[in-house]
Amino acid sequence: MTTRRDFLRTSAALLVAGQARREATGPLGRLPMGFSTLGCPAWDWRQVLDFAAAHGYVAVELRGLQQTMDLTQHPGFAPARLDQTRRELAVRGLSVSCLGSSAHMHEMDPAKHTAQLDEARRFIDLAEALGAAFVRVFGDRYVEGVPREAMLAKVARGLRELGDYAADKRVTVVIESHGDFTDSPALLEILERAESPAVGLLWDAHHTFVSGKEVPEDTVSRLRRWIRHTHLKDSVPAGTGRRYVLTGRGEVPIGAQVEALARAGYRGYYSFEWEKRWHPEIEEPEVAIAHFAKVASEHLRAAGVPEVS
Repeated sequence: MTTRRDFLRTSAALLVAGQARREATGPLGRLPMGFSTLGCPAWDWRQVLDFAAAHGYVAVELRGLQQTMDLTQHPGFAPARLDQTRRELAVRGLSVSCLGSSAHMHEMDPAKHTAQLDEARRFIDLAEALGAAFVRVFGDRYVEGVPREAMLAKVARGLRELGDYAADKRVTVVIESHGDFTDSPALLEILERAESPAVGLLWDAHHTFVSGKEVPEDTVSRLRRWIRHTHLKDSVPAGTGRRYVLTGRGEVPIGAQVEALARAGYRGYYSFEWEKRWHPEIEEPEVAIAHFAKVASEHLRAAGVPEVS
């Protein structure tokens, strides 16, 4: 139950957030931008919401919250707390775009595979309760000794099973272009094999460009039918790997990725995935998430992406 103290604290925060948002966006409305909590692992729930509202975001993507990676175990999303959680989102004009599970479909051991499906189902249930449209899962790996054909079929069967579970809950299960599955041919085959209206693609545009070696226009032309959600981030080469940098300061063609999506008629969120939880040395979230809002909004407006109400 909401206390008077909670009400006053929330109201004060919203006044500050609203003023900051007006200063950040001026007379223009908000664009369909979001960010993942992967980028702000130290923030509590209200910090996430207030920062999003203050910087013109309309959605938050939940990938862990502070020390809890399994969101179904976080007190803020317990059944008794959900009404308040939904109100805290609504009064700030925010939605939960996607829940990021860790479930992966490549496990060949039946018991391990069942455990992964069970995790995904818990996330689907929570997504339904929060009104989130998507739950992210991974492919994630080619298992040594398993033929490619059998591996893709295994991942597709897992997705189809989850899609059957999610369909009546108005939730879509999205496989992320991640790990060993960052090339369009493999993703296309998996999605076609899954054959489910409740299964789609979370296009991590960084991974298909860097690991899949694909230009954005080619990826979108092949996979546009399935793209439901997207991750954007920038990086530069660093030794044998990559280093994440502020949006627009690296080699990843963010503008071309946005343009390709807009041309394809994409109407989902453009979600910033700043991997601060896994890479603590990169810029602080206060800097990186605010910077993305500024740079990405310029790209979205240039591409003619419509504002949201």
